[in-house]
Amino acid sequence: MNIRSRHDAIVRILRRNGTSTVNDLAEEVGASRRTVLRDIGALRDQGFVIHSESGRGGGLQLEPESVQTTARLSVTEVFALLISVAAVRAARSLPFSDLADAGLAKIERTLAADKVRDLRRLLDCLYVGQVSPKQDISNIGSIDSGLLPAFETSFLQRLHLRFRYRDAKGVETIRKIEPQAMLILPPLWYLVAWDAAREGFRHFRMDRISKPEIVEGTQFRRRHVPFEDDVCPFNEMPR
Repeated sequence: MNIRSRHDAIVRILRRNGTSTVNDLAEEVGASRRTVLRDIGALRDQGFVIHSESGRGGGLQLEPESVQTTARLSVTEVFALLISVAAVRAARSLPFSDLADAGLAKIERTLAADKVRDLRRLLDCLYVGQVSPKQDISNIGSIDSGLLPAFETSFLQRLHLRFRYRDAKGVETIRKIEPQAMLILPPLWYLVAWDAAREGFRHFRMDRISKPEIVEGTQFRRRHVPFEDDVCPFNEMPR
């Protein structure tokens, strides 16, 4: 069980049982007493109010009002929620948009200042539009779950991103690029990047990207993405 899963398990156990000892928690999550004590400290740092009482009948108690799962969301998770709502709205299938916006605003207010700064930087790179009726969307695949976290790290730290890319003809290449923006044309999602090897911008359909990885080393510079010239590509971009 990884750290995040163990933290979630501890919170669930405390909510379910009301009171639990460190030894009982350790047995249930399959960790040492020392590890559970560290986990309790980490949960308190995250905003969970966990009382401890010594002696017979004592143990750990979670203050119900302190359980704010939104405070534990990462920047990537909040960004995913925001862009998902934006995509649904662009597809004109979000009947309760006001409620969604209000909920997202509450989530954003729970974030620390540094996370808000990163979130704003990510949102600045996001463009949402309408897909062209000329675009073939019959062969859409699933998007690699590791792509968004890799994009976040690459974009915020300005580190190159490497991945395998399969074009419309099924030809696969290894690409090393500089992520500059995300373009959402529901139901298509694109990663817009500067490809130094080809000396130009490229639109990479996210469902054709696999095995993304960060390339440590030299940082790249942010570039202006000329979306005003072509925000809605429907032809296959040059390879």
